[in-house]
Amino acid sequence: MATWSAPGKVFLFGEHAVVYGKPGVAMAIKPRVAVTVRRVKNPAPVRSPYIDECFRSTGVQGSVYIRSQLPSSSGLGSSAAVTTATLAAISDEFGLGFTKDEIAERAFAIEKKVQNGRASPTDTYVTTFGGIVLISRGSKRRLPPQSLHLVIGNTLVPHSTAKMVEHVAQMHQKHPAIVNPILDSIGAVTTQAIKCMNKPQQLGHCMDVNNALLEALGVGHPALSKLVLTARAAGAFGAKITGAGGGGCMVALCPKHAKSRVAGAMDATGAKSIITTIDTTGIRKEKDG
Repeated sequence: MATWSAPGKVFLFGEHAVVYGKPGVAMAIKPRVAVTVRRVKNPAPVRSPYIDECFRSTGVQGSVYIRSQLPSSSGLGSSAAVTTATLAAISDEFGLGFTKDEIAERAFAIEKKVQNGRASPTDTYVTTFGGIVLISRGSKRRLPPQSLHLVIGNTLVPHSTAKMVEHVAQMHQKHPAIVNPILDSIGAVTTQAIKCMNKPQQLGHCMDVNNALLEALGVGHPALSKLVLTARAAGAFGAKITGAGGGGCMVALCPKHAKSRVAGAMDATGAKSIITTIDTTGIRKEKDG
């Protein structure tokens, strides 16, 4: 048997705007999904559409055991992590020899198929390679790693990425004169953020501005707003929605000494906090058993 794991991810800047050609920045985070694959003659039928498609696309049969530190459907890239870790474990167990590039490409194709064409290559790329990734007009480039102290707040409010993307698309179609300047501003904030990645206070301010622009696009939620304001009041440099919005998660950039205080303040509202930082490894082989 072979066991591989893959990290989750947060969008630091530029979500939604990347759909319209603006730059975005995503980062792999420490919480992981571990997948163990074992050869068997008669595998169990339906597991998850992502895992089933991993086996179908590679033409092999096996059993799967998953251990996850990532909440599902929260915007933290859990499906991408499951898909890339499963492909890596299949490649290892069956000697297929996939490179990281091949795993990222195959995982994106699987996500795209399962999600009816709405998947982004960002999640599978970030979870495969780790680090901080700049997405710009379809190209992806790893940025120098930074020691960013983050606290993620999960509102526990279900949300649909597809619905949020569709909402922005409709706004864009109906009110281009309003929405285009907002998207341009999100792109400008992302560009500015890249220049101050090692200056936490300035970076936090960029997160605050990005959050306001996302709310202007209509992808906010009262539970997200509450957590953003709670994090700032507890000492975060800045905080914002991460991912599609409409529920799911937000992320706060914190001074190292304030992480626990910010997390505790979030938990006190009924949310679930995760204290984390950058993962620079991406997919990796784990000890079996």
